[in-house]
Amino acid sequence: MRVAIQGVPGSFHHQVALLNFGKEVQVLPFLSFEEVAKSVASGAADVGIMAIENSIAGAILPNYDLIDRYELFIHEEYYLPISHQFMALPGQTIADISEVRSHPMALLQCKTFFSQQPQIKLIDDLDTASVAKRIQEEKLRGVAAIASEIAAETYGLEILAPNIQTVQDNFTRFIFLTKEKSNQKEAPNKVSFKITIRNEAGGLAKLLTMLADKNLNLSKIQSIPLMDKPWDYAFFIDAEFTKEQAYQEAVEQMQANYGELKIFGEYRSRKG
Repeated sequence: MRVAIQGVPGSFHHQVALLNFGKEVQVLPFLSFEEVAKSVASGAADVGIMAIENSIAGAILPNYDLIDRYELFIHEEYYLPISHQFMALPGQTIADISEVRSHPMALLQCKTFFSQQPQIKLIDDLDTASVAKRIQEEKLRGVAAIASEIAAETYGLEILAPNIQTVQDNFTRFIFLTKEKSNQKEAPNKVSFKITIRNEAGGLAKLLTMLADKNLNLSKIQSIPLMDKPWDYAFFIDAEFTKEQAYQEAVEQMQANYGELKIFGEYRSRKG
């Protein structure tokens, strides 16, 4: 099994790969989410793991576009509890740190901690664990990373402040992407899809009312402007359902009465 991830060993994506596919899995690390999507679309990877939303920072909007553009399918989802550790080369204190580098989402999730450390400059970087790796390789003193406990162990860094995330009950939702639609081991009760709404009064309200009538519980809705149709929008929607027949009726109504419908995946909800 070849699994593509964004990040290096010790990253949260790496943790998800090991937890779900075992230590023998062949992990293919990439610097960007787009490279992950490309590797799955080209067949270089069997599965791509991609963070899609966080319980504090919200959705990672560009990743919805990647799923759409590369015509990938969502096979599974996984919720990982996130604990952020503030780490640096050993022998330093927080007072010695002048800058911290990490992924923008990680910095956002630790905003309260850094509001109490005004001397520390926040710098966006591509990944959490890759910064820890760079600090170790380049012996960067005065520079800290926000990453996992595993990253600190992997790269020999000292945790100067543990669990600095603003909300302790912090989860990131990851999705598993495949090139082809795959069979599910369990009956699906969740769907992810994109639908375009015709530019008419009440179009979105009518759609949401119909979905509610069919007992679909919307857990996520994101609007994305259509580049080739100014002021028209597509909506990326996650919805849970309990009755297969009602769900299929909703799909038929969307196909008949609304704009383009594209289903990214039908799978089992893993939340809670």
